[in-house]
Formats: sequence, C-alpha cells, structure tokens
Amino acid sequence: MNAAVYPEAVSEDLDDALTLAGLSVAAVGDLDIDNGTIRDADILVVELGHGAIRQLREISRIEETYGIPVILVAATEHLALIDNSDTAAEFVMTPLDPVEFRIRVRRLVREEPGDELLTFKDLELNPLNYQATLAGEPIDLTYMEYELLRFLVENPVRVWSREQLLSKVWGYEYYGGARTVDVHVRRLRSKLGEERASWITTVRSVGYRWG
Repeated sequence: MNAAVYPEAVSEDLDDALTLAGLSVAAVGDLDIDNGTIRDADILVVELGHGAIRQLREISRIEETYGIPVILVAATEHLALIDNSDTAAEFVMTPLDPVEFRIRVRRLVREEPGDELLTFKDLELNPLNYQATLAGEPIDLTYMEYELLRFLVENPVRVWSREQLLSKVWGYEYYGGARTVDVHVRRLRSKLGEERASWITTVRSVGYRWG
C-alpha cells in the first residue's frame, strides 16, 4: 500500500505508526493537486500543523480532484477547524496510537462493504456503494460518518457509550479521545437536518441512542 505523507518531516510517533502500518511511504513537500506522488498514492496521510486552515483547503481540492482517501493526524486545537472545513478526510488524534492508526488506514483503503440495504423511515443506506439518501436525496457522508450511521441504524434503541462506539465502529480498543465520537455525531445531525437530527438521542452522562 502506497502512502503519500505530508509534511516531509513528520513526528516520531507518526513515523513509528507508518512503519507499523506496513506502508510504502513517499514524503511530499507540498499539497499541490498536481503532485504526481499524491495522485498515484493509495492514501494521503497529513499531519496538521502550522497553517492548518490552508492545509485543509488544499486537502479538499485533492479529494475533489482525485477521490483519494485522506487521514489526518490532528491535535485537539484542530478539531473545530476540521469540523468547519469542506474536507471529507478522517482523522486520528494525538498522542497517536499506532495500532489505531494501522487499523484505520486498512479500513479506509481495503475494507469491502456488505450488500444489505438498510432503511429507517425515509433514510436508506446502501453498503455496496456507501451511499445514503434521505427521501431519495443523496447525503454527502465521509467514510466514518457513514460507518457510524450504519452501526446506529443496525443497532437501534440501545444506548451506546462513546467508548463502545469507538470500539465497535472505529474497530479498536481506545481509551481516550471520545471527542471523536461527539464530532462525528454533530456532523451526522447536521447532515440529517433539523427535522431528523433527533433520531440520534444524547443520553446524558452515558452516550448515544438511535431512534
């Protein structure tokens, strides 16, 4: 699996995680959409730093042009920027867990979907093409937004803690950074719209419930 990595000089934690993930790494000095290394990569890994707003804008252009999966390595202060950006990139938080990173990368690049159409009222999810529609209109979801929504639709009524959702949806045991779930829930509610946002219920001090 070939990964284009930005910036050229990454943190020691990310360097170790890239090695554990078994990636063939090519470092890039910029996020130019005409960069051939990015164009030919299986995945783009970006460690956000100074100039994160500009970096996110350039990442959005790359996604739109090439459709390449992107994973961001982000600090807490980057969450609001990611949430308000146009990028569909997934993200992992620092301090970086190399096992989490490896599993997330493999899910983004290799996972094969199932084929069962899921429905809830006027919501339809098609795992074959990762498409979601509301009243026949498509919803633009990132990979992990789709996976979280699919899990909730498949497992309604029960209350799921943030830690359980991290384990079940993200696919790893994770003991911190539950804010990741909150960010994805907020995005899903926004994309479902005001009338349907209540389909995801917050259970105070516990977690979330569908339906």
